[in-house]
Amino acid sequence: MSAESPAAPGQFAHRRQQFRAWRGTRPFWAGLFVMISGVPIMYFPYAHIKLGGLTVAMATTAGAGSLIIGVLLVVLGITLWFQKHVRTFAGIAAILLALVSLPVSNFGGFIVGFLFALFGGAMAVAWAPGLPPAEEPARQDTTGEGGAPEATDYDTTLLRPVNPVGEPNDLSGTSPVNGANGRHSAG
Repeated sequence: MSAESPAAPGQFAHRRQQFRAWRGTRPFWAGLFVMISGVPIMYFPYAHIKLGGLTVAMATTAGAGSLIIGVLLVVLGITLWFQKHVRTFAGIAAILLALVSLPVSNFGGFIVGFLFALFGGAMAVAWAPGLPPAEEPARQDTTGEGGAPEATDYDTTLLRPVNPVGEPNDLSGTSPVNGANGRHSAG
């Protein structure tokens, strides 16, 4: 193998290109943000943090509500990935769940989950599918006799006259020749 020969793309490069193509056709980052937002919202009410010998429990009376909100946010994030046509519904639902998480689950997972859900929901609502790539027009066959390409010498080609015979040269629309009688036709 020489330095000039291109290397064949490996399996990793091929899978990465497939993932990038898949990611580009859906609100990927919105779904990821919404999924990430569910984790702190459902984790903190059940967490027991140890500071030295002291255990700090952040359990609230609405621990089940926090779990439900967190699970719903994760499900909405997955829905954004695999059902891109419901992006508006999922985005609005994520924003509403983020707002509900403020009083229910430790200020929305200590504001972290709230912000991720808010931005992810807004990104989902704002996302619009891209236009499919336009097909390039087919190239015309420019082969001459015997399969050799035709040569075009632009310096020696004959130029057509600018104005065909019999048409006026006035483009302003004020010439009496074209019936405008000196007036503009602006309304």
